[in-house]
Amino acid sequence: MSQKPSIPRGTRDFGQQEMAERNYIFNTIRSVFRVHGYSQIETPALENLSTLLGKYGDEGDKLLFRVLNSGDCFAGVDFQDYCSAAGVDSAAISRRICEKGLRYDLTVPFARYVVMHQNDISFPFKRFQIQPVWRADRPQKGRYREFYQCDVDVIGSKSQVNELELVQIVDRVFGLLGVRVLVKINNRKVLTGLAEICGFPDKVIDITVAIDKLDKIGLEQVETEMKEKGLTEEAVRVIEPVLLLQGTTAEKLGAMRVLMNGGSASGVVSQTGLAGLDELDELFGLIEAAGVSSPVEIDLSLARGLNYYTGAIFEVKAADFQIGSICGGGRYDNLTGIFGLPDMSGGGISFGADRIYDVLKGLDLFPSDLRSTTTLLFANLGSEELRYFLPVVRTLRDRGISVEVYPEPAKLKKQFDYADNKAIPFISINGSNEREAGLINLKNLQTGTQEAFAKDDLDSILRFLL
Repeated sequence: MSQKPSIPRGTRDFGQQEMAERNYIFNTIRSVFRVHGYSQIETPALENLSTLLGKYGDEGDKLLFRVLNSGDCFAGVDFQDYCSAAGVDSAAISRRICEKGLRYDLTVPFARYVVMHQNDISFPFKRFQIQPVWRADRPQKGRYREFYQCDVDVIGSKSQVNELELVQIVDRVFGLLGVRVLVKINNRKVLTGLAEICGFPDKVIDITVAIDKLDKIGLEQVETEMKEKGLTEEAVRVIEPVLLLQGTTAEKLGAMRVLMNGGSASGVVSQTGLAGLDELDELFGLIEAAGVSSPVEIDLSLARGLNYYTGAIFEVKAADFQIGSICGGGRYDNLTGIFGLPDMSGGGISFGADRIYDVLKGLDLFPSDLRSTTTLLFANLGSEELRYFLPVVRTLRDRGISVEVYPEPAKLKKQFDYADNKAIPFISINGSNEREAGLINLKNLQTGTQEAFAKDDLDSILRFLL
């Protein structure tokens, strides 16, 4: 018995309808990127592991798909060298037999690209990418092992006009898609300041990783994780009110300024935290001046777990559909420095196309006319009729009309069913009468209207179809 075919968990097939819907998302996002002056690039699915490792934190490194070296990758490997009383050092074995991995996101490959091509590009460099990424995560609703990201980044400028533009792009994209969203913003400098005023400046990564799980595991578990990482009860009590802080933008900034200026129980002043608050104040002033339509708020519990963020961080959630973040990003000052190009500040944001798809599907927001890519079907009644209308098919296609020809003579019911199943709005049925009279017969399958036109009267045919 042959094995039933399957695909790996966390991956999906996409049929014709799904691809039409996904391309609607991609084309909408791409159009917004372009009107803001961004141009498209692509990078390989495979990157050297040396490029990827250490850029996403310990938890991110665990989610990298590693690719075995070509040929007999185990040749010359003495597994005894990787065994000790503590057990097998699987990480060391992995480094020996795997030199490449599937990209985890598009930002780190982008930074690598900038460094490699720095002499060929002009700064500030504005680019976008729409490509798949892979993560060895546990599949669940809204979380896949293979999914598309739509990234937009600008690098080579420290101006917060770039952050404003990212917010404007989010606002325009979801406005065009008809999705109400909430944009949340924080600043990693504020989180660094939080680590300083609670007395654990060396624990900023542990604190942000824990805080980033707030929506998933709740405040009590976040506090437990911070304590497990070495924070004291007193330190956690300094952090807790920040995570619960409510109010307007001005009220939140004011309360945080007091804390960062020595107002916490520790009495520590954080200049880094104050600088982050200044940046948030400036950014929200720009957002107000620009007239962004979507609601934008400061969320001081927003952490974004990726280690390369250094300034403003963003997260976008759908207002009317329960799912994780559908968009996220931030400012990174040191990413290209890892590859030998220091002092190259950048920022970007990533649209999670697969989650956006689920939102549009769940809210029934896809346009109804996406169901078919074909405008007109020519029914096939025989070889003579086929040769008669083929020149018209070519002329219509030259004019940009999507036309199909049913491939073999068949009962008209079968050909009508084909048009119905593909939601083709027009059909042309031409028999011996039409051929002898030099006519092309057209029928609108949605309204039932039917007309015949002279074979060479292209303008009338186009008016009927359009």
